[in-house]
Amino acid sequence: MSLTAASIPKLARHVRFRFDPARFCHVLLAPERVIMPDPIAVAILQACDGVANLGAIATHLAAQYDAPPDAVLADCIEMLDDLVLKGMIAA
Repeated sequence: MSLTAASIPKLARHVRFRFDPARFCHVLLAPERVIMPDPIAVAILQACDGVANLGAIATHLAAQYDAPPDAVLADCIEMLDDLVLKGMIAA
């Protein structure tokens, strides 16, 4: 399943996203799994609130980073599709 601009991504029920002071970075935590996303991935994950669709998230991030909305949407879909496959994002 591939996400689209209409998809509304959110963290899977068993996943937590937080800042880890011991590692001094944001982490995605799931049973027996820790992912340390880069700063762009952090911005995308912070916007995945289960309310906004991917099109709105990409538009917001494109304005924030002065980037083409279509490119931002494609990058968001690629990253989040990978996390869907890992069971960390629900849509």
